[in-house]
Amino acid sequence: MDILTIGIAGGTGCGKTTITKRIVSEFGRDVSVIHHDSYYRAHDDMPYEERCKLNYDHPNSFDNELFLTHLRALRHGKAVESPVYDYTIHNRTEQTKTIRPARVLVVEGILIFADRAICDELDIKLYVDTDADVRILRRIVRDTRDRGRSLESIVHQYLTTVKPMHELFVEPSKRHADLIIPEGGHNTVAMEMVMERIRGYLGR
Repeated sequence: MDILTIGIAGGTGCGKTTITKRIVSEFGRDVSVIHHDSYYRAHDDMPYEERCKLNYDHPNSFDNELFLTHLRALRHGKAVESPVYDYTIHNRTEQTKTIRPARVLVVEGILIFADRAICDELDIKLYVDTDADVRILRRIVRDTRDRGRSLESIVHQYLTTVKPMHELFVEPSKRHADLIIPEGGHNTVAMEMVMERIRGYLGR
């Protein structure tokens, strides 16, 4: 199977998921998605209190070996069993999620461009560039609503790890992007360029 692989990176709350959903909505079963943040390392040996203190925004927090194995398998037309990560317990669950190959593979994650081996597997690299104030507000809404976090814990994590790691690893990684998209899915001109590229590939 000939597969077009699209990487979507950018800081927390920048709008990566919005773009991914737009692509899936437009092209349906021709698209599969693999999320880098499903591949946080398992920490079954640590109690919850210790897991809360870990830096989840450093590249070393990801199991890139497994991620690359699965990414390459999908590129070769093979289904994989992705880990399922539970943010409320800061750990992987015992479940897995089947990801089946499709003609377009979207690879989403804050730090995918910070790893050269991952970049080498991507045909198109999109970096979503959104103002930091907007990103932290989106993160607050998401984490309180979907991940059971308190406002205090979100702000503490943002100031101690998210913001410093963004400046150290995420922001510099945009130099590897083929296209930088200000304001993500709300940028209609950039989105139409992306959609047209996919349409051309799929022959639509």
